Amino acid sequence: MRETDSSTLPDETDPKPKVTGFGRLLLLVGSIGPLGHAPASGTVAVAVAGIPLCWLMRSYLDATWYAVITVIFAAASMALHQVGDRILGESDSRKLVWDELAGFFVAMAYAPLTWKSMVVGFFLERFIDIVKVPPANIIDKKMHNGVGVVLDDLFAGVYTAIILWLVQGWLV
Repeated sequence: MRETDSSTLPDETDPKPKVTGFGRLLLLVGSIGPLGHAPASGTVAVAVAGIPLCWLMRSYLDATWYAVITVIFAAASMALHQVGDRILGESDSRKLVWDELAGFFVAMAYAPLTWKSMVVGFFLERFIDIVKVPPANIIDKKMHNGVGVVLDDLFAGVYTAIILWLVQGWLV
């Protein structure tokens, strides 16, 4: 069995462990640089990084690859929040914004690729995420780990995707 260096990952018993080089890198990536430190950081992150990244992915990837990358991104978000929240000593830290992007990617999966659908999808997904429509509100209250942090955003994305699909004729 290989011994690991305990200084590279935070100790689960320490509520706010010392931030190491790996931890700093993880927080930098998880906050998308300065975006996670902005007021209304989740909304800013989706507006500044999520919309352009989603547009690029939808423009150059077929539906299968878009779905694969979205699932990988959501799973990475769960892991990132699990460790990042522990480093920060917070639950669902506003500084970590990958969960917001994962929810937006789900929301836009089948919407028409138009500026109208992106704008409507952006505001609708942000509203649904903030309001915490069931079961997202239950997940938000009961699951205080990386999975719970991301799941409520994914539900907001699914609800948004359904609404966008229903009104897609008006978004073209």
